[in-house]
Formats: sequence, structure tokens, C-alpha cells
Amino acid sequence: MQLTMLKCKLHRACVTHAELDYDGSCAIDTRLLELAGIREFEQIQIYNITNGERFTTYAIQAEPGSGIISVNGAAAHKAGVGDRVIICAYTGMSEAQASVFKPRLVYLDDTNRVVRSANTIPVQAA
Repeated sequence: MQLTMLKCKLHRACVTHAELDYDGSCAIDTRLLELAGIREFEQIQIYNITNGERFTTYAIQAEPGSGIISVNGAAAHKAGVGDRVIICAYTGMSEAQASVFKPRLVYLDDTNRVVRSANTIPVQAA
């Protein structure tokens, strides 16, 4: 059986640009892409914490160290500058692979600087 597992995420990224008249995609600071393990042109899911929108696009590179998170093309209707988003990528794997796999979780501040990284999420308490 193949499972779809969370590969990585950039948690609480802040949208810095929303460019309607740009090729559809999401430009992400290249250093953040590398830290999370997201490849250029890889499919990503974006979950907008600010307005509840959820959409699919692909990642492109933005200037390294810039902190840019630019939602482009039609997706610019779903996220605006200042919105907080979670950017995720998923991967398929066998049950055996999934039993030992750990995702890359990168947590960001208001300026898209790394606060911390992890590979587990604490159990949610009642």
C-alpha cells in the first residue's frame, strides 16, 4: 500500500507579495526552500491561516535570504500581503518507509526568518 505523507512544511510564513499578473506559482526564498526540502517546480499546498483558503500551486525560487513569499497568478486572489500561510509538500511512500520517515518542519516568524525546525509535532492535548 502507498501512503501520502507530509514531506515538509513552512509553518506560519507571511505573504510578502501577491502578484496577479505573474506566472502562476509561489516564489519562496531559496534558503527556505532548501531548509524545508521543497524543490523548484514541486507541487505545494498552501493553507491560508488568515482567511481559510486552501489551494494548490508550485514553488519557484525567490532571492536567497530575502524572506520573500510571493503568491502569484490566480492564487493571488486567495492570499494577500500580510496573510499567514502554511506551505506543505507531500510524498508517496510504502508503509515500511512511512514507519521511519520524519518530515522537515520549519517554523517562521513575522519576517519569514526561521524560529526553529523539527521533525515531529507534539501530541495535541484535550
